[in-house]
Amino acid sequence: MAKATTGTGEKPPSEQALPYRVLARKYRPTDFTTLVGQEAMVRTLRNAIASGRIAHAFMLTGVRGVGKTTTARIIARALNCVGADGKGGPTVDPCGVCDNCKAITEDRHVDVIEMDAASRTGIDDVRELIEGVRYRPVSARYKVYIIDEVHMLSEKAFNALLKTLEEPPPHVKFLFATTEIRKVPVTVLSRCQRFDLKRVPQDVLIQHFGKIAEAEKVEISPEALSLLARAADGSVRDGLSMLDQAIAHGGGVVDAAQVRDMLGLADRGRVLELFEKTMRGDAPAVVAALGEMHDSGADPVVVLQDLLELTHWVTRLKVAPEAAAGSADSERAQGLAMAAKLSMASLTRAWTLLMKGLQETLTAPSPLRAAEMALIRLCYLADLPSPADAIKTLQSGAPSNGTGAPAPRGGGGGGATARLAAQPAQAALMVGGQPAEALPAPRNFTEVVALFETKREARLVNYLMHHVHEVRCEPGLIEFRPEPQAPPDLAHRLSESLSRWTGRRWIASVSSDAGKPTLVAQKATKADDLRSQAEDNPVVQAILKTFPGAKLDTVRRKGEHTSLLAGLEGPPGEEPPPAEEYPADDDIPESEF
Repeated sequence: MAKATTGTGEKPPSEQALPYRVLARKYRPTDFTTLVGQEAMVRTLRNAIASGRIAHAFMLTGVRGVGKTTTARIIARALNCVGADGKGGPTVDPCGVCDNCKAITEDRHVDVIEMDAASRTGIDDVRELIEGVRYRPVSARYKVYIIDEVHMLSEKAFNALLKTLEEPPPHVKFLFATTEIRKVPVTVLSRCQRFDLKRVPQDVLIQHFGKIAEAEKVEISPEALSLLARAADGSVRDGLSMLDQAIAHGGGVVDAAQVRDMLGLADRGRVLELFEKTMRGDAPAVVAALGEMHDSGADPVVVLQDLLELTHWVTRLKVAPEAAAGSADSERAQGLAMAAKLSMASLTRAWTLLMKGLQETLTAPSPLRAAEMALIRLCYLADLPSPADAIKTLQSGAPSNGTGAPAPRGGGGGGATARLAAQPAQAALMVGGQPAEALPAPRNFTEVVALFETKREARLVNYLMHHVHEVRCEPGLIEFRPEPQAPPDLAHRLSESLSRWTGRRWIASVSSDAGKPTLVAQKATKADDLRSQAEDNPVVQAILKTFPGAKLDTVRRKGEHTSLLAGLEGPPGEEPPPAEEYPADDDIPESEF
């Protein structure tokens, strides 16, 4: 018996194949029991509905694909469900068989109005909404307004909505969804009950995708599920879209290799190997490995992202070894070994360099070359010791690579680091085969001026001697009161010169305190005291009496230098270094400076 056909030879509508629905729509949750990863929100809503404490406005926020609009539709069903017998009230477990549940599920209920704020952003659209709020629902218990991407509304539209949102009629409920909660005015947020939908954990996504693959009669490997869940980054919709693509790519059988090819991912084992070679400083092997991964279809940007993820994972293992519990045995053993071998300084440095390399790769004309340069740079810097370790190495003369282990001798920076660190500490203090002089370290103001004398800074010495009153001076700090004759930039010149000569930071600042007398005045006072002591000496008195007309010209202590600073206070047992006498300001030609 021949089958019936239409006049055009086509099959009747009842026998025509239904159009294909993507997995994200086909398996969209219709109640809270099928909503994955949002248990805290479901518990709060369940308690609110059970106690009758139902807010008039809800704000649902979260990243894309975690179920904001889906949750809004489920809430609309829960509020308007009347049960199979038509006598039920609001429930967190809608029946799914009453007219309201069916109509809302099929997006055809007249009292559940969905508005896309991305395309209807103006005040006229909100006025139309406010106009409809006045009328009671046609057949449902509540008139529900679902506004998606609410942050796209204009400022005037938000202001027009405020009064209605604060005091809506009892038969109206507002459900807002947004991915940019910071763009929603606080005046709107304060009128809503807010729910933050979190990213769905990776293990939950793996279980969810596995159930869907089983329902679709698709063979998929656990590793492929793990790759899809990792790439989804907490978004159920993104993950289902990629699963849909993977099923089409594999023809009903999905394995890890197909998923990597589809997403442009590198093999996890090869990424681990690349990371280990990079941290070992083997630049030639790193360049070869990256080239092989690129030839096999891996995107350089994705490779750097995988290395960043791996760096973070190894750092977590170093801080908390239990973080490796969910990994494969071989991967966990390899990660723990790397965490034990690498220092925290090396890992944090690797993270910083990879982040910078990723930014460069995203904007570079040739991503492969940019990724290569980033990894080569990391090869030469990954095993450098920290500043503290470098100082200890120079002090002890022991070779170190910052990890406590002997420095590597690979083709990258490791060997250079090892050779540098292996030099004895004394070698750092050798100049031209002879011991270098220690850097000067003045301890008081007199020694500071003496240092300027030895550096032949005649004009500065003159200012410091004649026109500067010391207020406070200690290693690294000078406070002084300058006289009007001193140059205005004297503090800057002192700080810059002392920091350069002593190898440490010096701060010179001007003070309003009176301070001590100038060094010249101090020297004159001491000279007068010394002259008085000499004149009282019996030997000097006898000499003056023997040679009539003789007088004291200059009085010096035994062994005293002829420096301008001679006779001033210094460290016990020490005298300022010798230097020449310097004339007054007017006698110094500018050509000398």
